[in-house]
Amino acid sequence: MTLSLETPALLFSATSLILLAYTNRFLTIAQIVRSLKKNYDDNHNKSILLEIKNLNLRLTLIRYMQLFGVMCLFLSVFAMLLLYVGHESVGIYLFGTSLFSLLISLGISFWEISISVNALRVHLKDLTEDIE
Repeated sequence: MTLSLETPALLFSATSLILLAYTNRFLTIAQIVRSLKKNYDDNHNKSILLEIKNLNLRLTLIRYMQLFGVMCLFLSVFAMLLLYVGHESVGIYLFGTSLFSLLISLGISFWEISISVNALRVHLKDLTEDIE
């Protein structure tokens, strides 16, 4: 199997956009946590603590999503370097590892999104009960 120098470079734009999306999610959740903490300090409502716990899990997942996304980019660049200096067989395995890192990052992203959707459904359930 041969791998050209351009193949690992294809991951750059995709990985960069994914990392940007992960960072935006992190910043949004961090802002919500700060707001909820201020709200909890004023009201001491237990449901706020449950929301903060859920958001804390999501922040942890986003940190791992970012870690594996950055590792994907790093390994892809390293694979390109190895291909450039003529170590094709090691570069191929390193590129495969970078693809696996991206796969892990996307899997964790799916997990985080499902937690987010379940949390929103709880809020929507409360609203629909108030309507009825």
